[in-house]
Amino acid sequence: MHRESLEAVLKSLPKAYVLEPAIPESEFVPLDLSQSNSELAALDVSSSEILEAYINDHKQKHQATVAYGGYLETRNIYRRSRYFKNANPQTERNIHLGLDLWLAEESPVYAPLNGEVHSFQNNTNYGDYGPTIILKHRIENIEFYTLYGHLSLASIQGLSVGQQFQQGAQIATLGDATVNGDYAPHLHFQIIKDLQGLVGDYPGVCSKMDLAFYKSNCPDPNLLLRLKM
Repeated sequence: MHRESLEAVLKSLPKAYVLEPAIPESEFVPLDLSQSNSELAALDVSSSEILEAYINDHKQKHQATVAYGGYLETRNIYRRSRYFKNANPQTERNIHLGLDLWLAEESPVYAPLNGEVHSFQNNTNYGDYGPTIILKHRIENIEFYTLYGHLSLASIQGLSVGQQFQQGAQIATLGDATVNGDYAPHLHFQIIKDLQGLVGDYPGVCSKMDLAFYKSNCPDPNLLLRLKM
């Protein structure tokens, strides 16, 4: 019997939410943080304060609450961290594998689907996720995972592996730059087919050399969120 792909299953589901559903679509604005954005060339994007000011200005110009985007963007902002930086353009990890949603710290984060806690931890490398939660899901006998990065420390306190969350339940809040890897407040949302044995963490950026694998293993999060790109 033919087994549907995860991508096909996600496309068949209703639109899902990881942020407050009451935020109207008119208050979401796309954001380009790729290396091809000429506006960023004049900014010190290694500074979380400068990047946050740029993002907030972008939201204000568009009367938006949430700025979003970033799936498969090639970005320069990771070069500030030796955790990602590599002089070889083929092996430098600078291609973003999730979808970022930029909004105020302490904003609530919700489970887009029924799931359970696979793992969680505080990834404390400079430029890393900070507090991170990974949920496990099973739909039509396909098991997969969703990752939530740059959360508040409170989000991973009191959690337990196997803890169940129903679709629409609050699972976390967003952290600020002091805990989230030193970024402007945002949610990194990523879909993962195979965690490859990892716990509480999974690459959120990859190199050009590894892109084919990670693009296949980490489908477009917008298959679920259905934001206008």
